[in-house]
Amino acid sequence: MEPDQIKSIIEQGMNTELVQVTGEGGKYEALVVSPEFEGLSMLNQHKKVYALVNDHIQSGAIHALTIRSWTPTQWAERNA
Repeated sequence: MEPDQIKSIIEQGMNTELVQVTGEGGKYEALVVSPEFEGLSMLNQHKKVYALVNDHIQSGAIHALTIRSWTPTQWAERNA
């Protein structure tokens, strides 16, 4: 599985402002900025992303996925 495929799955599955996926060989890192994360704990934000790619985790196409999740407000403050 390629990073662009994972990016596409996340973008199609939820409202996002930014998605970046890097990695190879089954090990990936995703940066996801979404208004859908508003009011959710970090754990629930990650669960939301994992739910989108779970079939690929189960199949072994994704061995490990590290998620960095931000609300748009948090992202803007971080990059100000």
